[in-house]
Amino acid sequence: MRQKIVAGNWKMNKNLDEAKELIEGIKKEVKAGLDEGTRVIIAPSFVNLQSAVKNTEESVVEVAAQNMHQSKSGAFTGEVSADMLTNLGVNIVILGHSERREYFGETDELLAEKVDAALVNGLEVVFCFGELLEDRKSGNHFKVVESQLQKGLFHLQKANFKNIILAYEPVWAIGTGETASPEQAQEMHAFVRELFAKEFGKETADAISILYGGSVKPANAKEIFSKPDVDGGLIGGAALKAEDFAAIIKSI
Repeated sequence: MRQKIVAGNWKMNKNLDEAKELIEGIKKEVKAGLDEGTRVIIAPSFVNLQSAVKNTEESVVEVAAQNMHQSKSGAFTGEVSADMLTNLGVNIVILGHSERREYFGETDELLAEKVDAALVNGLEVVFCFGELLEDRKSGNHFKVVESQLQKGLFHLQKANFKNIILAYEPVWAIGTGETASPEQAQEMHAFVRELFAKEFGKETADAISILYGGSVKPANAKEIFSKPDVDGGLIGGAALKAEDFAAIIKSI
């Protein structure tokens, strides 16, 4: 059975004190009412990861990094390696987020390298993909998503996918207040699952969790999560308030 997952991407928000306060709030909120088997993941900034790992030790909350470099080590000022993350106790990394693709020029080919480096080091990967508004308007959204997945992930072996979580981000619905309808989300998630079934078999496709990321809020989470191929969410702004994040978690 596929895992239900709600992950909060904090982006470049929260200093150390604010991060500790938010974590305490989340722990308090999710202590009760969490379905057995539902995973809760938070992704603070790099500078708060060590503290976050320590502050979630006795809870169900898992900690992810927002990015990592593909190299083992070297002269890459400002970057962080997979080994540095695992040494802190971080076992999950988000790769391919639309903001990394847009603002930092991350290509599908580069992301394939990052995925490989993460898996070699025992990290679980939340792999993000999704179309721009112009892709959606021109009807190319399926082709764009298929290309991103093929170039970023289809070089892997079947066994690797036990450590991959997919996150569909319609870029036009991130931070805009716009949200893909539950039907649009389901349509793309079903398309992605079928792609994986064709390439890696039905068993692999049925086992992989596909999260929806695009302005999920307490008000719309339940309807989105009710769709058969939507296995949870990658949450942005609403993950920065413990009550809102908890409400989304409890909607799954």
